[in-house]
Amino acid sequence: MIWNLSKITRYGSSLLVALSITMSGNSQSTPTKPPAVETGVSQTLAKARRQQISQLAYALKFDIPAQKNQLIPAHETITFNWAKTGTLLQLDFKEERTHIQKVSVNGKDISTVFESEHLLISTAFLKPGKNTISIQFTAGNLSLNRNDDYLYTLLVPDRARTVFPCFDQPDLKATFQLSLTIPSLWQAMTNAAVQDSFITGDRKTVNFQTSNIIPTYLFSFVAGKFTPVTRTLDGRPMTLLHRETDTTKIRLSMESLFQLHADALRFLEDYTQIPYPFQKFDFAAIPDFQYGGMEHVGAIDYRASALFLDNGATRDQRLARASVISHETAHMWFGDMVTMRWFNDVWLKEVFANFMADKITEVSSADANYDLQFVVDHFPAAYAVDRTEGANPIGQPLANLQEAGSLYGGIIYHKAPIMMRQLERLMGKTALRDGLREYLKKYAFSNATWAELIAILDARTPADLAAWNHVWVNETGRPKFNYQLDKQAGKISRLVISQLGEDGSKRLWPQGFEIALVYPDHVEELTVQMNQANVTLTEVAGKSVPSYVIFNSSGQGYGIFPVDTAMISQLGSLKNPVTRAAAYINLYENMISGQIISPTKLGAIYQNLLGKETEELNLRLLASQLADIVWNFTKPENRLALATQVEQVAWRAMETETAPGKKKLLFRLYQNIALSSEAKDRLYTIWNEQKAPTGVTLTEDDYTSLALALAVRDYPADGILTKQLARIKNPDRKKRLQFMMPALSGNVAERDQFFASLANEANREREAWVVDALGYLHHPLRTGTSAKYLPKSLDLLEEIQKTGDIFFPERWVGSTLASYQTPETAKLVRTFLANRPTYNPRLRAKLLQAADRPFRVSRLLYR
Repeated sequence: MIWNLSKITRYGSSLLVALSITMSGNSQSTPTKPPAVETGVSQTLAKARRQQISQLAYALKFDIPAQKNQLIPAHETITFNWAKTGTLLQLDFKEERTHIQKVSVNGKDISTVFESEHLLISTAFLKPGKNTISIQFTAGNLSLNRNDDYLYTLLVPDRARTVFPCFDQPDLKATFQLSLTIPSLWQAMTNAAVQDSFITGDRKTVNFQTSNIIPTYLFSFVAGKFTPVTRTLDGRPMTLLHRETDTTKIRLSMESLFQLHADALRFLEDYTQIPYPFQKFDFAAIPDFQYGGMEHVGAIDYRASALFLDNGATRDQRLARASVISHETAHMWFGDMVTMRWFNDVWLKEVFANFMADKITEVSSADANYDLQFVVDHFPAAYAVDRTEGANPIGQPLANLQEAGSLYGGIIYHKAPIMMRQLERLMGKTALRDGLREYLKKYAFSNATWAELIAILDARTPADLAAWNHVWVNETGRPKFNYQLDKQAGKISRLVISQLGEDGSKRLWPQGFEIALVYPDHVEELTVQMNQANVTLTEVAGKSVPSYVIFNSSGQGYGIFPVDTAMISQLGSLKNPVTRAAAYINLYENMISGQIISPTKLGAIYQNLLGKETEELNLRLLASQLADIVWNFTKPENRLALATQVEQVAWRAMETETAPGKKKLLFRLYQNIALSSEAKDRLYTIWNEQKAPTGVTLTEDDYTSLALALAVRDYPADGILTKQLARIKNPDRKKRLQFMMPALSGNVAERDQFFASLANEANREREAWVVDALGYLHHPLRTGTSAKYLPKSLDLLEEIQKTGDIFFPERWVGSTLASYQTPETAKLVRTFLANRPTYNPRLRAKLLQAADRPFRVSRLLYR
């Protein structure tokens, strides 16, 4: 559906002029003075180097010992063309000066000059044209993710400089030639294919071919005790490295993994009309990887649990696997082949990866409902950030790459795809697709900005993309819609829909969405083109007054929509699953905003729907919102009564349900909210006897989850976690449980000791483990004894930003604050920030995002 918003002139005489005002950070003009030597990679430095350096290539050698605590000797040769500018060349290296042993330039040894995370090279040693810098050094450990018998790099956004000296900015693309010396029994993978290898004693040297041209953040290698598996589909060989030991998971997952990648590649080649742009396509499954996946060119890394599913997997889990594979594969074109010029546009690669992933899963997954998946996956996550006091816009300024990690979050990954779908709706699918093809071909193996893409798209639509871009990309927040329906003699005389910013501002989010007029025997769906503050739907005049109206019935509109209270009792009768999902989300958003419906009433409605919801994705949404009401929107003194009601309803619904996936979702809800003695005893019996309810498949992972649920409830049986530890066969999963056990101890002193240990950076290395442990440490049943950890948790946030990967600060503070309800917690956060007026603004935003839950809950429950 094409929405023609006419171009208007009040936003400026040209699109590029308008965009240059809001996106001036993308300018590549020559700096007027030499960049300062300062920590991180400033945008000023990046612009200067972009003028100086071209034809860049790295040759790297790492000698990796078997023991993870031993140093890694390394050597690199950097070649590049230099334009004769400046007096100083800065190489980025976020390590100690002692890590650099020797530096030579164009064959001449020079003194090492090191300052503020930079190796400084006087341009007196350089010559116009080709230059060579050779460095002998000790590799930095921060981003090598070393484990007992494997390691992997993760260098986004500016972490290449933590491993080796380099020009760590996205618009200085280079080729990489890697040589690894590793234990002889290890496997290795990087962005390029193996050239040759040889074994000397118990050591093996693997030399790789020269990679395609890529930015430093996409350079990657994996090495360790992995099992390689190779398949050839559509004439393309693909190799997977994995450490999975569960033979059932391997048998059920292996062929699907390769097929899903092949399907995604086929779709993208057709959509973009560009063949796969790199020399090889491989991937690795990493235990407890920090992200769902990372798009390293030709060597994608995934979290192993996202890939390997068992016979108890729900359809939702299978679709999530297809989505993450499609997302990372789409990055090969969007982000890897065409890369943002600077990380202020990092959202650009992520929005297209998600946008394409949704399209791919629609085609490749026969049981997928694209529109429903889109609503359930993106809207709750986007709203969870955009409704908060710490909301950030999609496009954000960035002065230094050391702050780039804080740009990531729900807005980039979830609001941006919603924005893109609105753009597709505005332009039309064909016009957008053709514009993207032009963009990819024009900037292939180079860099581009959002402004440059918008300029291409603007030529293909009569809409004013500058005005549209301003509110969607450069501003925060969401609209709030209202309506007025006038009636006369049983007919509609007028229907007006209006919008304001949720904050009351007179902002306009140009968008299209649908409303449904529901009658006893039929439904009429109408399109609303919300291109002004008030829109009158003239086409409804004279129609019979409906039983009720559903707003945003197609699930494509963005904002808080009004609720026709007559709809609430009829939710179960709505036939369209997308409409039901949109209604569930809108009811929840109205509830947490303190409007229309209370948590108690919404919880009662959702209980009645558990046994009636026919769609697995919607059941997941209902179960999630219902558990949230039990744990977070009910006072502790009332929680047991509500939980007991939900337990009973969930168990009965599970017993009568026939679909295995839905049965498992209902069992998980039961496990999640179990508080009565009867429910806890039942869960213990299931765990102890390892006998699942009829029709429910429980695996080793599920039984581990059950053991953790019993432990956090202080179930009176000895050695539950110790016994579960003995049952686990996979060594990586065994280590994870060992790490978490102190956080679940029934002994408060032991939990205190575990939390205190997290102040040591070394104890936070396995970030996924830490985040999971924090979730149990701060579980609603433990907040009485864990609230004392909150001040130190907030104090550690700045350090965690400096030492952790990009999602860790957000996940640290989210897992810490999510379960607290009291005004005291809300006051603690506000006092913490008030006492730090110069606190890092990006961390301030992350903290306010995480604190939105205790802010809202305390207002709702204790006002």
